[in-house]
Amino acid sequence: MYKLISIMMITLFASMLPSEASAQQKVDKVVLAIHGGAGTILKSKMTPEKEEAYIAVLTKALQTGYETLQAGKSSLDAVEQTIHVLEDSPLFNAGKGAVFTHNGKNELDASIVDGRTLEAGAVAGVTVVRNPISAARAVMEKSEHVMLVGKGAEDFAKAQGLQLVTPDYFWTQERWDALQNLLKRENDKVELDHDAETTIVDKRPKDEKFGTVGCVALDQQGNLAAGTSTGGMTNKKYGRVGDSPIIGAGTYANNANVAVSCTGWGEFFIRAMAAYDVAARMQYQGSTVEQAAQGVIDQIGKMGGDGGLIALDKDGRVAMPFNTEGMYRGTVSEKGEINVEIYR
Repeated sequence: MYKLISIMMITLFASMLPSEASAQQKVDKVVLAIHGGAGTILKSKMTPEKEEAYIAVLTKALQTGYETLQAGKSSLDAVEQTIHVLEDSPLFNAGKGAVFTHNGKNELDASIVDGRTLEAGAVAGVTVVRNPISAARAVMEKSEHVMLVGKGAEDFAKAQGLQLVTPDYFWTQERWDALQNLLKRENDKVELDHDAETTIVDKRPKDEKFGTVGCVALDQQGNLAAGTSTGGMTNKKYGRVGDSPIIGAGTYANNANVAVSCTGWGEFFIRAMAAYDVAARMQYQGSTVEQAAQGVIDQIGKMGGDGGLIALDKDGRVAMPFNTEGMYRGTVSEKGEINVEIYR
């Protein structure tokens, strides 16, 4: 049986928790961690029913990954199967719960990295692949490429026998309403003239960019892996692609030190090469996973971006920093102890 520890963090106890969490991590090695997006996630705006639903899916995802690892399978298998659970839930901005583009479509991105070999695969802008994380893994293992996009990625997924769906599979009322609300707020935007062409720029940070899911895992052979999957940003235009499918920006893993998956304002994570920077700080500065991960999020904050990441090092120590009001996240230890957190 799994020991389920559901911790809803509140500001009153925030100063107490880091040291307690660090002490727990030293005692019990983490083998898998997940995130389900970061943003303005406030307990005051969360119904008990929805909170319970989020906890249930996050717990199921952690249990799935843990069972995969316990069966002796690879960290890659654990990452893929764990992310399937999150992609199949309408609660998260990935797979079934993907947000809509400006044109009312769902365009999905994903990537995966093998820490043992440094091989990687990614897809971007796919519209009919039920589980983009599996398409990303197929690109890594069954092609000579790292990233495929759009129709080509979909043709490749079909050729590999992956499950395809019609675009309406991804339609959900909540995500559709979010797009309509943003379209109504178009008059809050400013126009900038660049070479006689008008570009619409939203000056206000939007939580609609959050919801990406990710997983990092450490298997019984000591191999690390990381994966990330997303529907991108609500109301995105012009074929925009964020950090999630970009190796080194949204996802990275290296057996030498750490596996990382990011969530947040993708443009800033790309510019910071966030996922790789965690590994670089550990390798070249000798930083701990906690120091490296927090340093990257601090840097992104200084640049004007927001979001968070999960990082799992080769010894089973985990860091999950974020600079937003909350981040859906969780861990499972070597002993099967599950910890789910939502709020700051």
